[in-house]
Amino acid sequence: MAVLKRVDSSPLLLSSNNVFPKEYDVVVVGGGIVGMATAREILLRHPQLKMAVLEKERDLSYHQTGHNSGVIHAGIYYKPGTLKAKLCVEGLNLTYKYCDKHNIPYKKCGKLIVATDPVEEKRLNDLYERGKKNNVKDLEMISAEKIKEIEPHCLGTRGLWSPHTGIVDWAEVTRSYGKDFVEKGGNIHLNFEVTSFKATAESSPAAEGDGNKYPVSVLGRGGSVKACYVLTCGGLQSDRLAQMSGGTVDPKIIPFRGEYLLLSPQKQHMIKGNIYPWRSICLETCNRFQIRAFLSLVYISLLEWMGVFGLAQMLFLPSNERDMAREYVGIIPSIYIFCRGPAGVRAQAMDSSGTLVDDFVFEIGDKGIGKRILHCRNAPSPGATSSLAIAKMIADKAEKEFQLK
Repeated sequence: MAVLKRVDSSPLLLSSNNVFPKEYDVVVVGGGIVGMATAREILLRHPQLKMAVLEKERDLSYHQTGHNSGVIHAGIYYKPGTLKAKLCVEGLNLTYKYCDKHNIPYKKCGKLIVATDPVEEKRLNDLYERGKKNNVKDLEMISAEKIKEIEPHCLGTRGLWSPHTGIVDWAEVTRSYGKDFVEKGGNIHLNFEVTSFKATAESSPAAEGDGNKYPVSVLGRGGSVKACYVLTCGGLQSDRLAQMSGGTVDPKIIPFRGEYLLLSPQKQHMIKGNIYPWRSICLETCNRFQIRAFLSLVYISLLEWMGVFGLAQMLFLPSNERDMAREYVGIIPSIYIFCRGPAGVRAQAMDSSGTLVDDFVFEIGDKGIGKRILHCRNAPSPGATSSLAIAKMIADKAEKEFQLK
């Protein structure tokens, strides 16, 4: 059974035993859903390895993983043939199997995307064709009458129905990954904020000791560990972690803030599942993920990195909660009472031209300890839905780069 305890003044250790080891074969930095899923996958494949996860917060899934919509995406939107589309469809199936096996509650409530005029209907049909090319299961174009059967209070001329879209608490899923990892012999160090990677002092060819076996020292506030290999899955901090071992500045992580509106309790009975006005899909980038509250100093830093043109490309108009609510009132007229909800965050990679990076980015050094540190610098949305599929891909990459056997 996994227990949480403090060992002297060291960082918190989530472990299945009473030992506080300092040397590991593989260390994963980052206790979000991608880092935790990957650590679990590697240990499942190589149970003989001594492994640890280092997380800077007091619990797993503290940032992006614990502050999202909770949707299990079906893979409708993504460009056919892309890795993003493939991993999402595979990840949905793996997620439901995992939740069933580990008794994690979820709702397979479906997703209804609604069109209200002929122009939107045409675009909805295009989206249907894209989803079919992505092998999204049981995707269906439906009539206005069928919309009413699924969501009695919803108005629309045509709809796109995805019955296998669901909702789940991704933070709970991540904690379950962590429990699996600990039960199989891994350790999770909480409150361990990595500050640098250094060559272990005794790792020179002439030196004696364990430095040759564990040549990478991972230093953090409150402690340090030694490792043979390190994999970082740092989410919002992934660019900073990469630069600690000599990585490039590009791509940089820009935190996009997500605003949520909550339906008032007296209106919640009107909604059965996920309902998306077609227009909200078109405006999602502008309305849900906004760069907010940047101080002048941050702008100056971005300006130095991106230049005037790049910075101009990435600046968005502020989101407008009234506009967001109006989109839903258009298809559910009596649903007009909203209140401000929590905020989320998304780690979005961006290159120096101001272009959003929409693919996976890995980086490993070519000299010194950099050759032993693999950075996952971008794991694009939907990372939570795809987490188990992404974990398999990253584990494959780690096996190749680290020659794990």
